[in-house]
Amino acid sequence: MKVFVTGASGFIGSAVVRELISAGHQVIGLARSEKSAKIVSDLGAEVLTGSLEDLEILKQGVSLADSVIHTAFFHDFTQFAKAAEMDKTAINIMCEVLLGTSKPIAVTAGILGLPLIDGNITEESKSQGVPRSSEITALAWAEKGVNASVIRLSPSVHDKGDGGFVPFIIAQARKNGVSAYPENGNNHWTAVHRLDAAKAFRLAIEKGAKGALYNVVGDTSIEVKEIAEVIGETLNIPIVSLSGDDLAKHFEWMSHFIAFDSPATNLKTQEQLGWRPTHIGLLDDMQQNYF
Repeated sequence: MKVFVTGASGFIGSAVVRELISAGHQVIGLARSEKSAKIVSDLGAEVLTGSLEDLEILKQGVSLADSVIHTAFFHDFTQFAKAAEMDKTAINIMCEVLLGTSKPIAVTAGILGLPLIDGNITEESKSQGVPRSSEITALAWAEKGVNASVIRLSPSVHDKGDGGFVPFIIAQARKNGVSAYPENGNNHWTAVHRLDAAKAFRLAIEKGAKGALYNVVGDTSIEVKEIAEVIGETLNIPIVSLSGDDLAKHFEWMSHFIAFDSPATNLKTQEQLGWRPTHIGLLDDMQQNYF
């Protein structure tokens, strides 16, 4: 199968490209710069030059491929509304091309902040008005007949080279001289290793179901306080609880995200995709590779 991958040179996308090629698929990777193009080419994929804002290029990539994996996102969380709108527009354009075909598309969404069902986010938990509308957008196209499914990623997709939430938390701890957590610290996050996530994307286009929601989580429930403890102990700095203005000042743009309580299950995802997370968990990965 020939797969068009957006974000192909990124932390997650590059792992997806490697996973696809190792499974015998061909890949067309979207790359917005010469540096990105070299990464994609070195991975063994064909390069399509353009960005998420190049809508005609997106149409071309979809038309050239048998399936689509959408991992690209504008990762400036200080401009989250802009990033979410770019994401929505890109999904709409790609799905317009897919309408009337059976070609699958796997769209990336987040699991953080989804509603709990009996204490956990399950595959039945529905996105309700969150700023990032990738899930809602993809499901609307599935209702129109597009073979779209949604990969819900953990807030921490971890491995060497991570540039996401956890490295930012560590950087803020170094900067402020304390390792902080919100309130009593017993709110929960999930995490998944990058290579486990990449396998889930591949399985989604190979055997995923139209309109399916997949909870791609390895660690299903980590207390945020545990993350702070690993950081504080490793950096030998105080571990403190913060709230209100102090929390906002310490975590800056991330203060909203850090306070979510989002434990999740992945049982239905494992059953439907035949997917099993097998790689190292977040706390061990942090101790081995994040400092």
